[in-house]
Amino acid sequence: MQRREFSISAVTLAAATGVSALPALAQAQARPFQNGSDYLTLDKPAPTEAPAGQVEVVEFFWYSCPHCNMFEPAFDAWSKKLPKDVSARRVPIAFRPDFEPQQRLYYVLESLGKVDELHKKVFNTIHLEKQLLNTADQITAWAEKQGIPKAKFLEMYNSFSVSTKARKATQLQDAYALDGVPALGINGRYFTSGTQAKTLERSLQVADYLIGQSRQTAGSAAKPVKS
Repeated sequence: MQRREFSISAVTLAAATGVSALPALAQAQARPFQNGSDYLTLDKPAPTEAPAGQVEVVEFFWYSCPHCNMFEPAFDAWSKKLPKDVSARRVPIAFRPDFEPQQRLYYVLESLGKVDELHKKVFNTIHLEKQLLNTADQITAWAEKQGIPKAKFLEMYNSFSVSTKARKATQLQDAYALDGVPALGINGRYFTSGTQAKTLERSLQVADYLIGQSRQTAGSAAKPVKS
């Protein structure tokens, strides 16, 4: 979804309009991934949290975004198959102040070790059950139904740790000059998305390519200069 006018991928657009996107996609698949069209290279590197020697992949998302909901199973499956030298993490975005409650929700789940259990359930609650999870009160009531004691949830929700993580998430989205979600940041240097890569599925292929590029860059930097 775009920051101002949330858009959809080429395939979804084609399905909605009845116009086939296959020729354009086939052409896009036939050529190498290119900077400026399939992905962007950041002018200024964004901060990373991965350990030394690891390539970091960041998935930017918003729980209320239908395209993030659609992308989640694919990203989850892809991230679980990454090589040991690649570190993937999710970062909830906040394009507006009213996005922050969902940012905090994710980081509470992360702090409690409940992302695997409840992350997808948040998406299902919003997109399948059509329940609003936009405010602290709505989110707290939902968390209580999932077996998280209200007092414990609110303590974490309002904690310095969660507040700091939410602030850093917003700073990171700005460092990547994010204009929509879902999107992928690779190693603080590259950015791609369903819009940039033409489809959400293809964005993962571009991410694979950029992981390789990051490895090559790191390898070149580690080589001693011959005198």
